[in-house]
Order: sequence, then C-alpha cells, then structure tokens
Amino acid sequence: MFFKTIKNTTASIATIAICIVSLSILTFSLQEHEKLYFESVKGDLDALSENMSSDLVPLLAFKPDEFELTTMLLRLDRYDNVKFGVIYDKDFRQLQSYHGNSFSNSDVVITPDLKLLEEEPLGVYVKNGDLVALKLIGDKRLPLGYLLIVHDSSGPLSKSKHNLLKQVLPLTLLLLAVVIAVLFWIQGRLFLPLSRLSILAQKIQTTHDYSLKIDIRGKQEVVSLSQDLNLMMQTINQETQKNKEYTERLMEQQKKMERLANFDGLTGLPNRQFFMETLRLELAKAKRSKTNLVLMYFDLDGFKGVNDSLGHETGDQLLIDVSKRTQKFLREGDLISRLGGDEFLVLLHNDPNDLLLSDIAERIVKGLSEPFEINSWQVQVSVSVGIAKAFDSNFNLSEFVSNADFAMYRSKLAGRNTHTVFIPEMMEDNKRKLLIANSISHAIKNDEFTLFYQPKVSPEEKIVGYEALLRWTNDTLGMVSPAEFIPIAEQSGKVQIITKWVLERLCKDFAKIKESIDPNIVISVNLSAQDIKSKSLTSFVKSLFTQYAINPHSIEFEVTESAYLENFDMANTFFTEMKKLGISIALDDFGTGYSSLGYLTQLHLNTLKIDKQFVDNLLISERSTLITKTIIEMAKQLNLKICAEGVETRDQFDFLVENGCHQLQGYLFSKPICLEDVLKFKL
Repeated sequence: MFFKTIKNTTASIATIAICIVSLSILTFSLQEHEKLYFESVKGDLDALSENMSSDLVPLLAFKPDEFELTTMLLRLDRYDNVKFGVIYDKDFRQLQSYHGNSFSNSDVVITPDLKLLEEEPLGVYVKNGDLVALKLIGDKRLPLGYLLIVHDSSGPLSKSKHNLLKQVLPLTLLLLAVVIAVLFWIQGRLFLPLSRLSILAQKIQTTHDYSLKIDIRGKQEVVSLSQDLNLMMQTINQETQKNKEYTERLMEQQKKMERLANFDGLTGLPNRQFFMETLRLELAKAKRSKTNLVLMYFDLDGFKGVNDSLGHETGDQLLIDVSKRTQKFLREGDLISRLGGDEFLVLLHNDPNDLLLSDIAERIVKGLSEPFEINSWQVQVSVSVGIAKAFDSNFNLSEFVSNADFAMYRSKLAGRNTHTVFIPEMMEDNKRKLLIANSISHAIKNDEFTLFYQPKVSPEEKIVGYEALLRWTNDTLGMVSPAEFIPIAEQSGKVQIITKWVLERLCKDFAKIKESIDPNIVISVNLSAQDIKSKSLTSFVKSLFTQYAINPHSIEFEVTESAYLENFDMANTFFTEMKKLGISIALDDFGTGYSSLGYLTQLHLNTLKIDKQFVDNLLISERSTLITKTIIEMAKQLNLKICAEGVETRDQFDFLVENGCHQLQGYLFSKPICLEDVLKFKL
C-alpha cells in the first residue's frame, strides 16, 4: 500500500539514495582516515626506527653492552602502540628484545630463520595487520646488525575510527535528517497540485459533477497538466450534458413506446396486449390461491351508426367519454381495457358477490345510456354487458374471455342495454349454435328451408303484397326460428347463401302467386347487413330476374334500420343500384333503433314500416300512440308509403287506417302461410 503512490515511492527512493550516498561517503572517509593514519604512523615508525638504527651503530661496532642495548630499546616506552622491538646481529641472532604496552600473550617473538629474514624487505611494511619496521644497522657493505620494531596498527586504528565516528556520526545523522525533512517538504510542495488533482478526481467520482475545475498552480508541467485536464473536464461535461439530454429523450421515447405498446392511443386505457398479459398473471395467482376472478365484457350498441352519421371524430370522442364515464362506475383496483373498436373488458378485483356484481353492471348499463354531449350533438347509445367467472372456465384464459363474450352476445339477443352473467348451461346453447351453423349448407342442399308468405293488406283489406318469411325444419334440430339461425348465419358468414336461396325460391314461386292472385302484387324480401355489403349480390339479382322474367317493380327489399345505418355508405350504394332496376326499398323496424330524422332525408326509401312494439301499445300507451302518429305524419311529409306490422286487433287497424297508414300486416289478417295456402287464401 505504501509504495502505490508516486509520492511515497519517490520519497522512499530519494531517502534510500541519500542514505546510500551518505554511507558511501562515510565509508570512503573512514578508508581515507585509515590510509592517512597508516601513512602517519608508518612515517613516524620509519623515522624512529631509522634514528635508533643509526644510534645503534657505535654500540654494535664494538662488543655490544646489554645494558646499553636495553637502554636503547627503552626509548620505545614513549610509544604506547609498540608491541616489541628486537636487536639482531648481522647473522640475525637476537641480542636484546623489548616488550611494549601493546604486547599480549598471543604475540610470540620467534627468532626468525636467517633465510626468512633475508627474504623480508628492509623498511616499513604491514604484515599480519601490524606495522613492521626492519632496519639495517650499519652499512650494507659492512652490516653490524638489524633492528626489528613491531607496531600495533589495528587496535589504535579501530580506536581512532571509533573516535572519528563519535565526532562525525551525530552531525552526519542530523544533517541527514534535515536533508530528508527538507526533501519531504519540497516533495510535498511539488506534489501538492497532484494531490489536489487526486482529491478533485475523487470528488468528481463521488458527485459525478464534471463542471468542477482544477486550481491551476504549481510547476510548468503541473500547470500544463491542469490546463489539459480542465479542457478535458469541460469536454466531458459538455458530452455528459449531451448524453444526459439524449438519455432523457430516449427515456421519454421509451416511455412513449411502452405506452403505445401497452395502452390504447385514443382512450389511454390498457390495450388488449397489456390486459391479456395481466389477466394471464392474475389467473395464475387465482388458480394457486383457489380464488375466483370476475371478467366483464361490453360493447356499445349502435356505435357504427354514430361513426357513419356524425363522423369518426365524434365516434372517437364518444369512446373517450365512454371510457371516462365507465371508470367512475368502477371501484379502485378494477382494471378496464379497450380491446379495439367499441369493445371493452373489465377485470373486477376481490371477487365481488352477486349483489355487488349486479350493482356494478347496472351502473354501467344505466350510466352509459345517458346522452353524451359531443360537438353540440346529443349522442345516445346503449351497452350490452357480459359477465364471466374464472371458476366456470377452469382458469383458462381464452375460455374465460370467450365466456364473457358469449354472455355479452346473450345480452344483445335479450334486447341490448342489459347485462348477462355466464353460466355453464349456456354452452349447450353454444353447441346448438355451432350445430346450426354447420347445418346451414346441408339444409340448402337438402331443401330443408321453406318460404312462407304473410299478406299485406290495404285499408280496404285487399291483399296488395306479401312478405316472404323463411322457415327451417331439421331432423335433428327440429323447427329452427329465423330469429335464431339468421344471426348465427350472419356470424358464420353463411347468410348470403341463404339470401340467394330465398331470392331464387321466390322467383320460382312468383309466377304462381302472380297468376293466382294479382299481377300487380309486390313481395318483400328481408336482407341482412352482410347482404347489402356484398358486391356480388347486385349482379346475382340482375341475372336471376332475367332468368325468371321477374318484373323488378314486383319486388321490395326490406332492411332493418340498424343494418342500414350501420352500413350507411355501402347500403346507399347498393340500394341506388336496386332502385335503378325498379326494386322498391322498405325500412323495417323503424323507431326501435336510431330513429334519426336526419337520416331519413338521406336514405333511398319507398316504404317506412312501423315496428310491432309501437302497434302493440296503440291506444294503451299515450306515448306509443303519439310516436306512431308522428311517424305516420313524418312519412307522409317525405312521400313515403307507410306499412304497420303486428296488427292484431280491429282497434289497431281502425286507428292506423284513420291516421293514413297505406298497408297493414299482422295476425288480424293472416299468419305466415306456405305457398299452397297462399294460392287458396282469401280474406
């Protein structure tokens, strides 16, 4: 850890370097001191031995006196470091010796061998750590003897070094400490900008604030580095801001994409994908905990008519208002989704009991039936609600949704503007529907369908026309009502083959009816919404009438108000072509659907049929009576023929005739009858 920083590393290297240099200098000084010491001692010893050898010449010229020789050697007492001294004769025989203060028992004086002494050089030299002085006494040509003095050099030298270190080392260490301290101070000053850079970098790492700047101080290199870092930080800050803005835009776009992927762009409600995924998870949780879930499926009755009559902008605003109003009727935690078009799904939380469930459904039905104020228009729609429970579908997602859808369809069959709770017994009805749908083609081939005709009479009770009504008898299904199989045929896409069969059968029957009853008789045929959207039906009618020589003026096509208005543009195109052929057009069930006066001015009509529900309440309900009068008067003003259906009493007949109804149809005159009975029938 210590050597990870440049500061500590350089300080340590510098300190070690200074110590090594100081030690080297000290070692060199000691070596020089030793050298000088040896030179000094050697010089002194050389001078001493030279003087003594000169003084010994007269003593050895004659017979040597031991006392005098001893006295001569006693001169060495003044020198503490002399170990011993020896006087030899010319043959290296010892004459006298001296032991000084430095002599120790380990020092042994051995009479040297002549040959060894002869090999030793004369003069002063170092041997075995001691200074040895070997001098010739007398002349080389006439030697008198030899003087040997051994001087202790290692002990005094060590002592001298020790004294030198005692004097020099404290000062050296003091200077060394001062130098190192100064070095650290200078280094700290030099590295201070770098330390500040490090602190700033740590602060930036912690705060992520790249707008911070470095205080530019220090040596040129540090100043240049600081300037470069400031420029780099400025660039990083700019790029960071750009990246931040870019990231924020990406996050906003991601949120928008997530919203587009999971929420409906028009109403802001969860879309089909999000709702189905949520429902799948909730079903899995409910299955594990063995709790129930409740699903509500509803759509708007007559929504297409709003689009066609008031425009798609009004239709879109209606969907927005419906979603907002529906949320007011739900509880906190209930999840509502728009599946598409005018279809909505609601997942009710906490498995509400039947009473609460009915209350929620009724709030939605009644609440959405209230008029909506949109673009100065009062738009009124109804709603059909289907309710399903997870237990009934065994927590299967597709079956769960299908059950709710099926229950909603049941609400529509029940007259709309109501709610229906799915029960498993309904599946039997569904199986019957599948059987009916699969049996239609077989019924056409086996001629199971039959045309019945219900008379239409004038105010004088003369038959002026018939309505062709389809009947179906099947060996397995028994009698199947048109109210049951026609909607199924429409859903399964088989209604057109039925219509073509009816038209062809009518053309075959028409010659007999015309011949037996009246050449001017008019027979009406009901068309479905899918029929008037078919582009091939026009050419089929033309070829059929040509084949059977049918006068188009003898045929009238009836279409319900809802079927016409929900397919307004295509219906107008189709009926324009039919009127060009000479076929008349009747609007059936008027007053039960949109009842829009504005539409009547745009429809290509010949006849307006008053629905049975108004006729039933004539002279009973003041409102129904007034509405019926209004419809008749309005039709007169538009030059339309008026036909009332469902006439069952003489009072109804009298009222309708009195108010100007042109045609009447109902059980008062006749039930629908087969062709054979038609040919025999008379009022």
